[in-house]
Amino acid sequence: MKTKSRIESKKGLLLNIGAGESRPPGFVNLDKRKLPGIDIVHDLEVIPYPIESNSCLTILGSHIWEHIKPWKTIDVMNELWRIMKVDGQLALSMPYGVNELFQQDPTHCNPSNQATWQYFDPGYPLWLVYKPKPWKIQPGFPVYQITGLMEVVMRKMEKVKK
Repeated sequence: MKTKSRIESKKGLLLNIGAGESRPPGFVNLDKRKLPGIDIVHDLEVIPYPIESNSCLTILGSHIWEHIKPWKTIDVMNELWRIMKVDGQLALSMPYGVNELFQQDPTHCNPSNQATWQYFDPGYPLWLVYKPKPWKIQPGFPVYQITGLMEVVMRKMEKVKK
């Protein structure tokens, strides 16, 4: 790949979904609440998002996944796939499964564990259940932390031939 092509492939939007009060430098912040510093006011469960296809290089979601209604999760992941560039990176952090951190918040409705992400990666048999848009779980993830949190990093794959 030529240098110019490699540089172009690395350009893209850095998007912080469900931003709330978090403002990582260089990121565009999306939240359903109109808070100071929010660039895009939009509910993640309302699809489509007001973002161009194949425009995001990185999407960061800290403590948003557990608030998405379970029946909306595949639609949300497919929409994140739509706006992500091929090989772009999705990084999510959330409370692990059903533990005290998950149960303490009355708006938490979507518990997840390590196997949850296998439903989105065609490298695992669980992907065949729903066949959503394809993501690749990155090596070393998901990570369970002793604090009761979990992190997962995934990359957008090209479409899978069915």
